[in-house]
Amino acid sequence: MILDNDIVLRPRFNIDLPHVNEAILSDFEALKNTQTDFVISRVDNHVFIRIPKHKQHFWSPQLHLEINELEHNTCRLHGLFGPNPTVWTFFMFLHFIVVMLFLGFGVWGYSNWALHTSYGLQLGVCIAMIVLWFALYFIGRAGRAKGKTDMKLLHDFMKSNLKL
Repeated sequence: MILDNDIVLRPRFNIDLPHVNEAILSDFEALKNTQTDFVISRVDNHVFIRIPKHKQHFWSPQLHLEINELEHNTCRLHGLFGPNPTVWTFFMFLHFIVVMLFLGFGVWGYSNWALHTSYGLQLGVCIAMIVLWFALYFIGRAGRAKGKTDMKLLHDFMKSNLKL
C-alpha cells in the first residue's frame, strides 16, 4: 500500500479475493479471541480493526473492512483507513464552524461595503477563517503522517491474516 502526497483524507483500497466472504469474516471473528495486538469487531459484512486503547494516541487510525460476495467463491474487500470517529467528528465540526463564520462575516462585510460603512473587522475575520482553515488542513495532514506507522501495522496485520 502506497501513501503518496495526494490529498487523501481517508485512504481506501479494494482487493478481490478468491474466497467466500463468510470464510474471511469468520477468520476475523476467530482472530478476535486468539490475538491481543489489535481490537477486532464485526458487524454483518463489516470488520473494524483498531489499535488497543493502551497503545493509542490522538491520531491512531482504524481500519474498516467491508467484505462483499461477488460471485461463487469470490469476494471484494473494501478497505478504508480513518481516524477515530470522535476525532473525525470533531474535525468536521471545526470545519463547519470555520465555514459558517466565514460566510456570516462575509455577508455582514458585504452588507457594510454596500452601505459604504466600515467593513474592516468583517474582512479581518474572513481572512482569519481562511488562515484557520489552512491550519486545520495542515494539522490533519500532520496527524495522518503521525498515524502512518499504525496504518502500516493495521494493513500488514490484515494482509497476514488474509494470506496475501
